[in-house]
Amino acid sequence: MKTPKRLEQALIKLYNSFHNDELNPECCTACAVGNILDNFDSWKHLSNSHGSLELSYVGRVHENLGRKFNGYSPLELLQTEKIFLEACGFKTPLCHYNPKPKNPTNKETLFNGLCAVVAHLCALDNIPNVMDYSKIFEYEESNPVYKFDVIYS
Repeated sequence: MKTPKRLEQALIKLYNSFHNDELNPECCTACAVGNILDNFDSWKHLSNSHGSLELSYVGRVHENLGRKFNGYSPLELLQTEKIFLEACGFKTPLCHYNPKPKNPTNKETLFNGLCAVVAHLCALDNIPNVMDYSKIFEYEESNPVYKFDVIYS
């Protein structure tokens, strides 16, 4: 199965930002969508609140015109960011009085957020979740369904 270009590019950007410690849920240029959109903050004008699914006037205009940003519609971007924030432990939309994780840039917190985002991005493109490794544990009559070469170092 061929991975759509927008998904492949998004996954590469998210992977790099995670491993380079450049992922921050509270920063509009370093959050999931900020990274997908090349660390620009212009996407924040698509909504009036970070983590909201409600399009602003600007967001509605872009959505109605069918505009895409690195392959994603304004609503798809807002959905992605909301999923990321909530999987990281934030209550959305972000607000100073809403609960948030103690350490939002903790690797485990960010990993949980990225797992949810990857599942969502895959669903948008109607492909199986690329992070679902449950198939390697499938078995029939005590034998693995899928065979893998074992590599020892």
